[in-house]
Amino acid sequence: VQLQAFGGGLVQAGGSLRLSCAASGRSFSNYVMAWFRQAPGKERELVAAISWVVTGTYYADSVKGRFTISSDNAKNTLYLQMNSLKPEDTAVYYCAASRNLHILTPASQYDYWGQGTQVTVSS
Repeated sequence: VQLQAFGGGLVQAGGSLRLSCAASGRSFSNYVMAWFRQAPGKERELVAAISWVVTGTYYADSVKGRFTISSDNAKNTLYLQMNSLKPEDTAVYYCAASRNLHILTPASQYDYWGQGTQVTVSS
């Protein structure tokens, strides 16, 4: 599966952005789909993930209540709605897909990656 992420940008603290990830190839409902982010000097961290095989979602504690992962399966597109953004949300955001049935947090468990999209939140 090929992934392409877009929708990043510069936003003020408290604002919102919606990231999109278009998938081509096999339907992404066969994978765990996820959003990761990586800030300068930090490890890539799982922000949110969704699984349709073993139905469920995951959110990092730092984004719970502010971010929502969703999808349009007919369009094979994954979304990340980000509200109440904070300067610490500034990072490059990546969409990823895993062949695992369960949602796993390490980036090493994900098999396919899109290019990153920069999100910058100003204070």
